[in-house]
Amino acid sequence: MTAESRRPAGAPHSSVLGQLLPGYPARDHWRLVPATGQHYLDVGTGEPLLFLHGNPTWSYAWRKLLPALAPHARCLAPDLPGLGLSQHLALPPDPAGRYQAQLDHLDALYRHLVDREGVPARGWTFAVHDWGGPLGFAWLLRNPGVVSRLVVLNTIAFPWPDGYRLPFYLRWIRDHRPVAAAVHATNAFARATLRVGVTHPLPPAERRAYLLPHRRRANRAAITEFVRAIPRDDTDEAWRLLEPSAASDDLGRIPMFIGWGMRDPVFTPRVLAEWTRRHPHAVVHRYPDAGHLAMEDAGDELGVDIRAFLRGQR
Repeated sequence: MTAESRRPAGAPHSSVLGQLLPGYPARDHWRLVPATGQHYLDVGTGEPLLFLHGNPTWSYAWRKLLPALAPHARCLAPDLPGLGLSQHLALPPDPAGRYQAQLDHLDALYRHLVDREGVPARGWTFAVHDWGGPLGFAWLLRNPGVVSRLVVLNTIAFPWPDGYRLPFYLRWIRDHRPVAAAVHATNAFARATLRVGVTHPLPPAERRAYLLPHRRRANRAAITEFVRAIPRDDTDEAWRLLEPSAASDDLGRIPMFIGWGMRDPVFTPRVLAEWTRRHPHAVVHRYPDAGHLAMEDAGDELGVDIRAFLRGQR
């Protein structure tokens, strides 16, 4: 099945997309998983480096890191189901079903890459951001031995630390259906993230590129669903996917890079402090002038630092 035949309804023709995505890799690096229609980038050579983005972003978020990393790793950047250029299918309504659907897609992507694209079954690096954190960590706990290194950027993979409070606007969307409906209708969450999630304003063309796959209302359901799935407390279903297990003991031995935008209004320094408490072996780089989208505000510096980490340098 061709990429064009799996193109989401209402999305621009792929040749037009290529012209509207400044800085994004050329179409010869675009791929689809046949079983699911999940879109991903395949750029570079070397050991596999899988990027897992969050909400409301997609693989476009990694474009500034690829020039520094693709010469040293095979960079694989999927769009999570319902986001970016992946099929815009509605996820199950219950939180457990949503999480399981995302993990099932990761399973399918892994099997596709290993069985059909020549990617080794082990020796992977995961680079995770925002929702990519809990999803990536849940997957590696279910698949011990696959991931050999971790790159963690402004995310969480454990219950909220003591004293943390989710920003009010996320609580409004999560807890009030009328607010969520209004945000869905206007794409307000994605638009706001591209402004408050950075400390250095994005050029208009890059903001438009981020929004392009979700310009139609029918193509943005997953954005609101992800917000509504944000865990409320320690009893939430999401944390059960990250409960300690025999595999979690390996996390203390897996080399870990933590790169943190210190001006993130959601994943605050309090969250970073919990990461460093749980993983004292991690290499930590703080970016004082970067916000939630650290890969935008500190993309060049971050790419150099991750490259050094992949080479075994601190």
